[in-house]
Amino acid sequence: MYQQVLDPVADSLGWSSLVAALPLAVLFVLLGGVRMRAWLASLIALAVALAVAVWAYGMPAGQALLAGSEGAAFGFYPILWIVINALWVYNITVATGHFDVLRRSFARVSDDGRLQAVLIAFSFGALLEALAGFGTPVAVTSVMLIALGFPPLKAAVLALTANTAPVAFGAMATPILTLGKVTGESSDTLGAMVGRQTPILAVFVPLVLVTIVDGRRGLRETWPVALLCGAAFGAAQYVTANFVSVPLADVVASLVSAAAVVLAVRTRPSAASAKPAPVAGGAADEPTPEFAARVEGRDGGGAPDSRAEVARAYAPYAIIIAVFVVCQIGPVKDLLDRATRTFSWPGLHLEGPSGGPLALPTFTLNHLTTPGTQMLVAGLITMAALGVGLGRAGRAYRATLVQLRWAIITVMAVLALAFVMNASGQTVTLGTWMAGAGGAFALLSPILGWLGTAVTGSDTSSNSLFGSLQVTAADKADLPAVLMAATNSSGGVLGKMVSPQNLAIAAAAVGLDGREGDIFRRVVLWSLLFLAGMCVLSGLQSTAVLGWMVP
Repeated sequence: MYQQVLDPVADSLGWSSLVAALPLAVLFVLLGGVRMRAWLASLIALAVALAVAVWAYGMPAGQALLAGSEGAAFGFYPILWIVINALWVYNITVATGHFDVLRRSFARVSDDGRLQAVLIAFSFGALLEALAGFGTPVAVTSVMLIALGFPPLKAAVLALTANTAPVAFGAMATPILTLGKVTGESSDTLGAMVGRQTPILAVFVPLVLVTIVDGRRGLRETWPVALLCGAAFGAAQYVTANFVSVPLADVVASLVSAAAVVLAVRTRPSAASAKPAPVAGGAADEPTPEFAARVEGRDGGGAPDSRAEVARAYAPYAIIIAVFVVCQIGPVKDLLDRATRTFSWPGLHLEGPSGGPLALPTFTLNHLTTPGTQMLVAGLITMAALGVGLGRAGRAYRATLVQLRWAIITVMAVLALAFVMNASGQTVTLGTWMAGAGGAFALLSPILGWLGTAVTGSDTSSNSLFGSLQVTAADKADLPAVLMAATNSSGGVLGKMVSPQNLAIAAAAVGLDGREGDIFRRVVLWSLLFLAGMCVLSGLQSTAVLGWMVP
């Protein structure tokens, strides 16, 4: 049995926080400064977290190792289980040639690489986030961008940057539902509050994407369509989260934003591009013959794709939507939930600082309700729809595991690190220290959510970790509890792009294993810039200036 201590270093919360931050500091320095491979940096940071837990916090080594083993298991199931099956479905479409048809379909919307980045990374990525989450949109959209001619590094950066505004409502609003459970607040109210924060962020994300693609020229030439996309997404997300359904917020917003881009490009082609476009992420002023052939559907010199071929190319994603929607129907969900098994992690016994038992050792095997299993089912249906045999599908699955081998190690190591920090009390020490800021906590609240997601790679995990702490801090500082809890989730979405877990998935998807540090340096400034904006928004919403926005 281990009982957490908040201030083990010199009985000082400040000094203890400095020590507790060491694993994270080591991880980000190794990634961003030393440019070390993510899997190795994660293992070293895990070793530092174990050392801090045992020697600074006095946690028994056996308990610390058990906490790490639970984290590693959680990293594989359900997180990697989702990503593996999502990429498997994608690899099936590649093997059958249907992905090329899908790619050409997107290319025909506009030959402007800047707007393709907005449509694929932001709108289509948001739909994938709404359905599966947990790294799936980063993996799939980054590869789609490469297929359209974007350099691998830029494709990964675009996919990670776009995967922000939709995250809080991802996987059918799993982060919001989890936040409601740990805080005792209504998930509908929390969803409404988040729906008054992330839509503002959504307005700016497409503008940043076109800037990443083509610098100031990209922003100058395409800002009307990019702004329309972000505004359409934000408005739809706000309306759906506040007045329709919290779980469907991203589904509706993604479709509305995509429709807005398509409509804008078709009705006002001059707004999209005055010339053939900066192709391949702005790498060339004129399209290459290969790219032109792809746009025209002439990869092999044949005729443009038929409607039937295009329909078959979209079929896997229609199947995924159908499977996930059906599984969200109340009676169906209740039936599937009967297969869920919950148990205490063997040998792991933890108590909080006050002596109460912690829920961390409780491990859930939700065999049928996890998005990973539902994605697997969608993949099996896709096999039938596309006429793919078991042998071909098996080879695609094996190729997926090989492709993700280093990402698997990284994700399991990062989640092991997160669980060790959570179990020993390191994370709570950091959160409690920040919560002591009083009224200024409204400005710091998003940072806490950002920190949780940066460590765990999941907004859901960040809400589980810091949700109740946000409410406690709000009560002490006389701040709206709903605002602070929701801000944890809204701030958490901005830590997604710098999380080693997602960096590893992006690097594996685009074939840049070992260059996670390069990707990190390209996205960290955008992450911090967005975070600063969210801090200002949260601070203003806690005052009379924007207090009217709090439900």
